[in-house]
Amino acid sequence: MQVNKSCYKIQINGIVQGVGFRPHVFRLASELGLSGWVLNSSYGVFIEIEGTPDKLDEFVGRIIKSPPPLALIREYTVEEIDPPGYEDFNIKESKNDDSRNVMISPDIATCPECRRDVSDPADRRYLYPFTNCTNCGPRFTIIKDVPYDRAKTTMASFPMCPICQAEYEDPLNRRFHAQPNACPVCGPHLTLFNRRQEIVLESVSNLLKKGSIIAVKGLGGFHLAADARNREAVAQLRHRKRRDAKPFAVMTRDLETARMYCKISPDEEQFLISRQAPIVVMQTREKNGLPGDIIHPGLNTLGVMLPYTPLHFLLFDDDLNILILTSANISDEPLIINNEDAIEKLNDVADYFLIHNRDIYNPCDDSVINVTPQGTAHFFRRARGYVPGAIQIPTSSRPILAVGSELKNTFCMTRGNEAYLSQHWGDLNHYNNYLNFLNGIERFKNMLAVQPEIIVHDLHPEYQATRWAKSQKEVELIGVQHHHAHLASVMAEHDLAGEVLGLICDGTGWGCDGAVWGCEVLRGDYQNFSRLGHLKYLPLVGGDLSSRRPYRMAFIYLVSALGDKGIEEAGKLLPNLQPVERDLILQRLDSQREIFTSSCGRLFDAAGAILGISPINHYEGQAAIELEACADRNVHGIYEYSIETDAGMIIMNSLPMWLEMIQDINKKLPAGTIAGKFHTTISDMFLKSLIKARENTGLNRVVLSGGVFHNQIILLELIQSLTCSGFEVYQHQQVPPGDGGISLGQAVIASERGM
Repeated sequence: MQVNKSCYKIQINGIVQGVGFRPHVFRLASELGLSGWVLNSSYGVFIEIEGTPDKLDEFVGRIIKSPPPLALIREYTVEEIDPPGYEDFNIKESKNDDSRNVMISPDIATCPECRRDVSDPADRRYLYPFTNCTNCGPRFTIIKDVPYDRAKTTMASFPMCPICQAEYEDPLNRRFHAQPNACPVCGPHLTLFNRRQEIVLESVSNLLKKGSIIAVKGLGGFHLAADARNREAVAQLRHRKRRDAKPFAVMTRDLETARMYCKISPDEEQFLISRQAPIVVMQTREKNGLPGDIIHPGLNTLGVMLPYTPLHFLLFDDDLNILILTSANISDEPLIINNEDAIEKLNDVADYFLIHNRDIYNPCDDSVINVTPQGTAHFFRRARGYVPGAIQIPTSSRPILAVGSELKNTFCMTRGNEAYLSQHWGDLNHYNNYLNFLNGIERFKNMLAVQPEIIVHDLHPEYQATRWAKSQKEVELIGVQHHHAHLASVMAEHDLAGEVLGLICDGTGWGCDGAVWGCEVLRGDYQNFSRLGHLKYLPLVGGDLSSRRPYRMAFIYLVSALGDKGIEEAGKLLPNLQPVERDLILQRLDSQREIFTSSCGRLFDAAGAILGISPINHYEGQAAIELEACADRNVHGIYEYSIETDAGMIIMNSLPMWLEMIQDINKKLPAGTIAGKFHTTISDMFLKSLIKARENTGLNRVVLSGGVFHNQIILLELIQSLTCSGFEVYQHQQVPPGDGGISLGQAVIASERGM
């Protein structure tokens, strides 16, 4: 009996390479008795599928509605063509097209099946640290070009052995077309060296239990590992790394171990065990046995991650269940990714070096999040597991490169209706970070097949990214104000159109009036913005020096609020302020020639210093972070402040609170009580300012952005009070609220202006 057959030509774009898409198509076609072929191209995935119309429709429906777990379909087309008469179904060799619309998958944490393989003494991959399959393993960090095939990754130098090749070619095998597939016979291997580059045969876990510090080459860079329970080892690591106070992250052997050290909610658990496997910042348990005063001094939270590669699982044993695992860089220098660099640069830091011979092509640090009460991610750093995943934006008709900020830099490149944020580069005033930033731009241009027609930059003339942008020829340049970019980044995440109110609170942003902005009430959309209000200006004596020495800003607040009495109180409360420095600041205040600031970050610095919590910032934001950790969240009531109007501008005046804070300090009230009341005061001041802005404009949607909104007390209190006051409130969920997210805002602003 003659069966009428049809044929569909299907094109699929999105994250469809390196995620088991072709094997999934193969198995489904075989199940339904269909013939044809599937292939990867630099555009995406192409399929020609032949069979009866009902089976073809079922095939299309199941492919689109139930793709592989790691796949993300952005768009697809189905065209009916004449049946060529295919006899079977096969996977064709990949090809390059002029168009490159494929999306690269982020790196994926080890799946449960591969972990079982590594743990099974009977399995040929027992204890093999590079075990992976179609559903997990390296992606972004090893890929050099698209389409995603082994020849275009750093696995190209490891030809598969016959057994691995057979797995790769078997449609029923979990490693069918898994590009990094390898085993102990044919794949990369580990070597353990001491400082003299002599091979060491002792187990890594034994060395860690003895107090050694080990440089470990991981997925996207080197880490430094030490036994987190060993006070002396952690202290030695902090000393050698020259990291005075910034908290360390830890890796625990498993989820059950993590529960021993932290309070873990169901939502936090889901992020810990997710395929992205980020560092999750969580509340610590009291008396958990860790030397918390040197792991995370001044904080009651701990950043925890679970093993996300087989190599990490092998660092632990029955007696070793928690490690410090921190990026192996000195100070704010970039990640180390090369074996030679690690041995040279870390020779005074690490006692041993656990290296392997698979190259890291794209450096990528660990992502850091906490989890909101709504169960969403709040990003401190967006990197491994998430980059280079795209963010949907309004369609940009011209390709754009947004170069971000100076600190916590990321850049953003657009292609159509997708924005691709780079991994975290750090502070670009460090030359090697700047070089990585430039190198990353070229790699994203190649990966996306994009040649930007517009480059968008911050208005600050001294930012390295701004200088680079202005040096580029034959490209349109657009400058975007720092806080407008913050506002637009939240709008882009939530696909908001029209005007919104924005409360943007951070440390530093180049203002349009020559001042340093940092606590602004804005009205704006993607095209334009206007400033409705700000924190009362204060002199910023010494510029960036005041951000490193919060006691200076505390002194300026005291003098501004209390005059001579403030000088007297500073003598009692600010021991770091020496008479010579005090007199110099007073002299410069009298000159009235200082730059002014509305920085909310400096206000938090001042409060932290006046309470003796952190008079000096050993890392960015330390005073504010420790002030939040100290705050008693059960405290109610607020200090005095005022909302004023000056030429139509809403002025948030926090100076009245300082007298009351001093009175509470002199009453010997606990620092946590005062810090708690400070937080409720700031939240209330923000609420009242936004209510006034709504009265003036009629706008009811509010976006919250800027690094201050890493502060969970302020963020959650403000969201709750704004919602109770009838506002629609939007916060970040896909990029950090700090400067790591502004490149997204820059890009969408430029896409609107440059059309």
